[in-house]
Amino acid sequence: MATTSEPHYRRPLLPTPFHARARALAQSDAFIPWAGYTTVDVFTTAEQEYFAIRNAASVYDLTPMVKYRIAGADALRFLNRLLTRDIGKLRPGRVAYGVWCNDAGHLIDDGTVFCLGAGEYRLCTAERQLDWLLDSAIGFDVAISEVTEEVAALALQGPTSYSVLRKAGVAGVERLKPFELGNFTVPAAGDAPLMVSRTGFTGDLGYELWMQPKDAAAVWDVLMEAGRTRGIRAIGSRALNIARIEAGFVLPNVDFIPSERTVFIGTERSPLELGLAWLVDFGKGHFTGRRALLEEQRRGSRRRLVGLDIEGTKPAHNALLYSDRALRRQAGSVTSAAWSPTTKRNLALAMVDAPHFSTGSTLWAEIYLNRELVWERRVVRARVVERPFFAPERRRVTPPAEF
Repeated sequence: MATTSEPHYRRPLLPTPFHARARALAQSDAFIPWAGYTTVDVFTTAEQEYFAIRNAASVYDLTPMVKYRIAGADALRFLNRLLTRDIGKLRPGRVAYGVWCNDAGHLIDDGTVFCLGAGEYRLCTAERQLDWLLDSAIGFDVAISEVTEEVAALALQGPTSYSVLRKAGVAGVERLKPFELGNFTVPAAGDAPLMVSRTGFTGDLGYELWMQPKDAAAVWDVLMEAGRTRGIRAIGSRALNIARIEAGFVLPNVDFIPSERTVFIGTERSPLELGLAWLVDFGKGHFTGRRALLEEQRRGSRRRLVGLDIEGTKPAHNALLYSDRALRRQAGSVTSAAWSPTTKRNLALAMVDAPHFSTGSTLWAEIYLNRELVWERRVVRARVVERPFFAPERRRVTPPAEF
């Protein structure tokens, strides 16, 4: 039997438990909505915040991430039917990234699954998915409830993130391997309980911290003090977006539109088209969308999300891609783009039609730049390359180095 929490009524944007601390640091007053909360887009400049991610430590308010508690005798069976990967391999104390589809094999959303214990999981998504989860749970002995407001969260990312946690007195966190989680306390915050997962959206060394809302401000203060000599900085979504593009991660509503929200036929995307075939386990048994994905695998995908290395330094935002320099035949379009300060490359993620998505293929990008209210058109070469664009060894080393 599936259950749900109290309905989420329409109301003004909510402040997160970290809002007062973030507000005090936000020099540019740039706030954006996320899942019903108000969050910071940029504190000072995106460049300063980006370099904190790659060269020091950064804190990002993850509280608006939508969180669901999934528990019961059939919790594992339900998740294995819902997601395309085999959740049966997920042991307690581990985290897995996964996606789920409709019957047509089109992606509904992606998220992370936390195995908190036998028969108990937490699913984190960027958008609310309760209706789909409840419909999918019919016939399963499982209870599903949204717990977003019960859990405050911070992403602590960057090469000095481990050093910050150690300075803050979070003992034992050095034993966490990538995609592992553990329960700790923060002595300087009154022994506040803290669940730490070695996960993140930057492709770098980093952690995500999950806590009770009442402890949020105290934990923030402890981290900022512990990181004072480690270059810690609060960051917004704009800087995080550059880092996640370097890591080659896809973003809902940017690199794909959830299939239940598309307007035009043919704009839905499958995991295979998004380069997420490694998340599809056809050997685990039936899951929603399996037949359609098997058929797509048999005939081959008509398009695929790829990484692009683009000439020049101007990001190819929303650029159209062509198979020839004369721009006679369109071959795709850019979904995300950024100049990478670390790799010194002009990077993009793009949806490219077959047969042009093979690694090493050459395409031509049509870029428009607005300079002092005057539009300038450029046609530049783009080469299909492997993702991720940036993957430092430090992200996997256990125990982490003390930078």
